Amino acid sequence: MHPPLFIRPLSETERAQLRAGLHSAHAFTLRRCQILLASDQGQDATLIARNLGCSKGTALNALRAFRAEGLPALEDLLHHSPRLSGKPTSLWTLDLVAEVCCARGWTPRVLTGEAIRQALRRLGISWRRAKHWITSPDPAYARKKTRATG
Repeated sequence: MHPPLFIRPLSETERAQLRAGLHSAHAFTLRRCQILLASDQGQDATLIARNLGCSKGTALNALRAFRAEGLPALEDLLHHSPRLSGKPTSLWTLDLVAEVCCARGWTPRVLTGEAIRQALRRLGISWRRAKHWITSPDPAYARKKTRATG
């Protein structure tokens, strides 16, 4: 059996940022902040999952992501282009999300695309909607998109 996983002690600045994240409009950020603050209070992943109504795996993924990246683990991956993660495309696929999550240490192994879709659904995010969040870093993107789509 593995020992319980906890986050490192938080600085006051980090704790304040996590508390501010409790007011986020994004479910992903809100849930991660709840998990990290609960771990900071000494709760293990099983207790966090029970108290927040999520799976133990969700809690462990948030704790692992924070260990690997710190506060940037609060970012919602789908709101950023895959190119920022070193991928040669500008559109997310479920398998690509799974690959990047594993590479960032958010999941212990590469999950299936279906597992990612179900996790997004639990967060209230439909995959159809998630694919269209991406915008180009091109400063003229909005003008070009309007011209192209009418």
